[in-house]
Amino acid sequence: MSHDGPMDPAGADTGPTGAYEIDWAEQAGALRSAADQEREWYAAVTRALVRTGDRVAVDVGCGGGGMAAALAAGLAPPSPAESTGLVVAADGSAEVLAAARERLDALPEPRARVAFVLADLGDGVEALEAYGPADLVWASASVHHVGDQQAAVTALAALLGPGGRLALAEGGLPTRRLPWDLGVGEPGLEVRLEAAQDRWFARMRAELPGSVPMPYGWTTALRRAGLIGVTSHTSLLERPAPLSAEDVTRVVDKLAHRVDWLRPSGLLDAVDLAAWDRLLDQDDPAYLGKRDDLHSLEARTVHLGTRTT
Repeated sequence: MSHDGPMDPAGADTGPTGAYEIDWAEQAGALRSAADQEREWYAAVTRALVRTGDRVAVDVGCGGGGMAAALAAGLAPPSPAESTGLVVAADGSAEVLAAARERLDALPEPRARVAFVLADLGDGVEALEAYGPADLVWASASVHHVGDQQAAVTALAALLGPGGRLALAEGGLPTRRLPWDLGVGEPGLEVRLEAAQDRWFARMRAELPGSVPMPYGWTTALRRAGLIGVTSHTSLLERPAPLSAEDVTRVVDKLAHRVDWLRPSGLLDAVDLAAWDRLLDQDDPAYLGKRDDLHSLEARTVHLGTRTT
């Protein structure tokens, strides 16, 4: 399972798969781009999570390598003469892992050593046990791709040494980018797009091998995994209007990606699709890229638990 960010990319597996499976290899470029865009957030999270004396951090579902890069900097030795830390970057896609390796190999010194492990969380954590015990295990938007989420959280907690922390970046609030009334289609177009994504997610979860409901929150899952001092922290990420030209392009591209992803699912009605087609058409007077009121507002939540000493 790979994802290094808060949003599920779209895709269809190259093998015999269901309609809601994701081809992570096809998403390697998008994941790397997302990691580039979120450098500041990863750095801030690393500063909050890494403690003096930490030596081993594991990034499960490392995606584009954004958090692994921040951890490598955060675990850098204070001087060349001192022992360095270790970051274990794990992903279930060889193509995604190769892209993350390219990113991490280009990091400047000083930085921690980085080990790359081809491992799918859905198959267990045995491949990661040799690198433990870990001081910090990070999993961003990866646990929800495992059929039995509680079992996955419990397995990740078992990688920790005494006093080690498990951080799950899951949940938060979806990004809002558009005014409620766009003058095209019915108002609330973005809200209905998010509702369609929610239904897609529920179907994706239902089709996962060994899918098990988890009718409680991530903090409860951490406590059931035997962790203590469980907390959550939510960060607000905001880019207000008017956006830069680069950010306008990013917003439009992300919306286009989401619409194209959901288009074959039948979860968007024909009227809304017609509106999106106009809004995403560069030759249409209603093209979103021509507006000065696009923005980006998102809340991201990290849930944290500690293994007892």
